[in-house]
Amino acid sequence: MAITERRPEGGAVRRYDRLKRIGRMDPERDFHEMYRLIAAYEFPWDFTRALELALFRTYAVPSIGSLLFRTAEFTERSQKRYDDTALLLDAVVEHGFTSEQGRTAIRRINRMHRAYDIGDGDMRYVLSTFVVMPKRWIDAYGWRRLTGHELRACVAYYRHLGQRMGIPDIPETFAGFEEFLDAYEAEHFGWDEGGRAVADATLGLMASWYPRALAPGVRAAGVALLDEPLREAFRFAPPSPLVRGAVEGALRLRGRAVRLLPPRRAPHFARQNPEIKGYPRGYRPADLGTFPVPGVGACPVPHGRGKADEGPREREPESGRG
Repeated sequence: MAITERRPEGGAVRRYDRLKRIGRMDPERDFHEMYRLIAAYEFPWDFTRALELALFRTYAVPSIGSLLFRTAEFTERSQKRYDDTALLLDAVVEHGFTSEQGRTAIRRINRMHRAYDIGDGDMRYVLSTFVVMPKRWIDAYGWRRLTGHELRACVAYYRHLGQRMGIPDIPETFAGFEEFLDAYEAEHFGWDEGGRAVADATLGLMASWYPRALAPGVRAAGVALLDEPLREAFRFAPPSPLVRGAVEGALRLRGRAVRLLPPRRAPHFARQNPEIKGYPRGYRPADLGTFPVPGVGACPVPHGRGKADEGPREREPESGRG
């Protein structure tokens, strides 16, 4: 179901008009539409980068990183894992929790998770990264900050997703999510050979999206964006101050430039990102994900391709960065 843009009479949408529209909504009732406006109109590029970083953090928890490594999906089929993770989450953002596509995506995620012994704490932690990391990224690099009203909608959105995934004891506020995430990382971040292999494979995937000559720079930029506890868990060498300053400065400059641009007129969903490369002829949410054998590893939002299930096929539109 597409979002209809309401424009003022006789004029284009101004830079902060959509924020005003969001401000008139109820985050407890309208959380899905609010989240979709925030993620697909206001900050599509930032949300993509922030959620990439969110999933990257999960590799530093050994109970997660080692399981991800044992699937071999993250190390041997990195592009497909990336595509399917983004597309499963995107189906809910674009179509809603009660849509056929959204229900199918959540059903695929749940069936995969049920095949493995994944602790409630790890599941809650992954969910917390989806809530906390976009806010932290946008605070640092976005064209404006998220309001408290918007954060309430983001919390309500992910609480609803977590409930449909059967995750118990979900925090009720952003502060609760943030406190849980920080405490969990302080207690659980640590070295794991498998987690490091998954991190290396993910950096390699991101470098593969650019010309080969740029690959070392892309990897260095990726490491420069990691905070010290995360970097130490992977035993990555600290970046030079020059590289870190250049990367952060470029991102802040981008945010200031975006602030001067006219607002987006059409939504940009994750399936439109140029990094999604595995489905040029389209896909169905039911075909995304692994069909795992119980007891052989798992991943936060697994991927792969298996037998068909019910669900309409999504077409891949022309790619373009949001």
